[in-house]
Amino acid sequence: MPTEKKMQQVDQIADLLSRCTIAIATDYRGLSMTEMMSLRRKLRAQGVEYRVVKNSLARLAAKKTESQPLIPLLEGPTALAFGYGEITEPAKVLVDHIRSERSVLSIKGGLMGGEALAPEQVNILATLPSREVLLAKALGALQGPIYSLHAVLSAQLRGLITALNARLEQLQGE
Repeated sequence: MPTEKKMQQVDQIADLLSRCTIAIATDYRGLSMTEMMSLRRKLRAQGVEYRVVKNSLARLAAKKTESQPLIPLLEGPTALAFGYGEITEPAKVLVDHIRSERSVLSIKGGLMGGEALAPEQVNILATLPSREVLLAKALGALQGPIYSLHAVLSAQLRGLITALNARLEQLQGE
């Protein structure tokens, strides 16, 4: 029978899983304590929570929150990064940390919107621009044809106005 403390831990993990927009599972074997602290500091600066979890408790929490795609990732030593805002931020920080520190930290996969992410997909997320940049690009792509149509139509009108003004000046000169 689970103890009260373990049930509280399951509830905490379940709460984190239900509130997060993305959860990324990592294998932290081989990280020194100073490197772990450095990584946590970087993640915390971006609003990401990083927790070492006990796999059995995390499995219970995943079942409780209907996050079953996360269960296969819970093998061996596991730490979860919970992102609450921009979905690319946790991936960017983790991948950047692995590259810059030449860290032994490895990404096992992730969970986003109830769907499992492979490690390659997490790496792709890390290369995506932020949401604001993507929205600006989409808006620019939508506005481009409208501006082109406006320019083409207004060029014809400008030509007509120029011809009418020239004719008007010609008639006034006579």
